[in-house]
Amino acid sequence: MGQLTVTPATGLLDELRHIRVAGLAAGQTVTLTARTRRGKGVDWVSQASFVADAQGTVDLQRDAPVAGDYQGISPLGLLWSQQPESQPATGAVFPDDLLQPLQTRISIEGSEASATLTQYLAAAGVTRREVREEGLVGTLFLPAGAGPHPAVIVLNGSGGGINEPRAALYASRGYAALALGYFKAPGLSGYISNTPLEYFERGLDWLRSEVKPAHDFVALSGQSRGGELVLLLGSLFPDKVSAVIGYVPSALVHGGQAAADPAVGRDGPAWLYQGKPLVHLWNDNRTANWQARDAGQRNAVSMRTALDDPEAVERARIKVENIKGPVILLSAGDDAAWPSDLFSRMVSERLEQHHHGWPVQHLDFPQAGHSILLPYIPSTWSNDGNPAANAEANEQSWQGVRQFLQDAVAARQASLEKHP
Repeated sequence: MGQLTVTPATGLLDELRHIRVAGLAAGQTVTLTARTRRGKGVDWVSQASFVADAQGTVDLQRDAPVAGDYQGISPLGLLWSQQPESQPATGAVFPDDLLQPLQTRISIEGSEASATLTQYLAAAGVTRREVREEGLVGTLFLPAGAGPHPAVIVLNGSGGGINEPRAALYASRGYAALALGYFKAPGLSGYISNTPLEYFERGLDWLRSEVKPAHDFVALSGQSRGGELVLLLGSLFPDKVSAVIGYVPSALVHGGQAAADPAVGRDGPAWLYQGKPLVHLWNDNRTANWQARDAGQRNAVSMRTALDDPEAVERARIKVENIKGPVILLSAGDDAAWPSDLFSRMVSERLEQHHHGWPVQHLDFPQAGHSILLPYIPSTWSNDGNPAANAEANEQSWQGVRQFLQDAVAARQASLEKHP
């Protein structure tokens, strides 16, 4: 009952696939099920039903399901609409071993016909190495081939840890990628409070020394608090940062918030520089309060109360005008954590006011939530946005970032050739 094909069957996580069923009767309804073993050994499953055309074919690039876990035409809706089969959804959507692929079995209900869709985060030849040097804690992914390669440092947000999936995919696309932990990582503090910014300067220096990047290009890529952090680092160490990629970032310096050491408190400092805490938005703020957050409402509701004190906002602004390189901002309009769309506009407007000499891009996804990640993974688990919008943001943000980096590296190379 039908022949199921996936083209290409095997590729990188970010590669679009063509799923097609042929050999059906005209007008026949067929149900497809997609099953993937993801992180922590949990199976994620989705299902959708389609009606065959007059030639007896179903083409997911052309056809919307008539029933199932997603609506509308979406070539890989069977992937992003998956939910865990046996437990509440979490963000554990990547394989436990990032050098191993995700394998999705797509089958036709009532038939033995099936096909396997294989997604790699790490391309053939990509190497993974744990870094425990000079006080740094992270994982270095290197592309296949001798290089040199342009480089990227990847920073996580308030969840801490080491963002290996994004670094692995950067490496698969030709970048030496250091996923750098700064809390909730082996040997480091369990909290964001009082993180010295010199740690990241040391990371920039170490990566340059270790991989000798092509064109001396080292970009920063950060998510959420990491998005705040990459803008901050670009402003403090402009000669060491070639480009800035801010996923759902902030235009302002913030305190420890939910990731704070209880002994320091959520209104205590997150960042130290030269031994001193950076002024943040909650310092001497006349309007800020956590009432909404403490009552169970979105964190973003309380965050907006702090924006009603213009003097406090000005004191906490990141001096993004000091950045010496291109900037891309990826924001979400249904962001439960903080107003990343507003913050991104504040950054781009400030750069325009100061006549920033490099390209600035802002890609906003009005219906998406805070967790803008990577393409073609489940987008059903977050508590903001809607799955279809989150899936679109995952896909389009990555496409935008890949093009941004390609252009930034080319511009850097041209500049060096013109002014050696």
